[in-house]
Amino acid sequence: MDMEAYELCILRLPASPAEYDEETEDRLQGEHLAYLKSLHDAGHTCATGPLGDRPDESLRGLVVYRTGSLDKARELAGQDPAVRAGCLEPMLMTWYTSPGTLSKPGRAVQFGG
Repeated sequence: MDMEAYELCILRLPASPAEYDEETEDRLQGEHLAYLKSLHDAGHTCATGPLGDRPDESLRGLVVYRTGSLDKARELAGQDPAVRAGCLEPMLMTWYTSPGTLSKPGRAVQFGG
């Protein structure tokens, strides 16, 4: 059976996350989002986003990398400003899926405000 492989990153809160004032948290969140956009623009990711309806509140988001290497995905995840600041912790693994799985759009939702 033909499959496609991606590097799946689950972003979660560390057991003892770093604590910052609100201004610093807002800055780090902006840097985190800008970094994820830069990875997408460079072709290193094909999907990113926060998680809703979490069974575990420490689960924060997903990043689907397409670097061809778990080591490269780990390197990129480690450069995320929120990871470097100790706000998020990446868990990486290889994800196998049927060819073309990510070619169709998901359900449209309104997020944020």
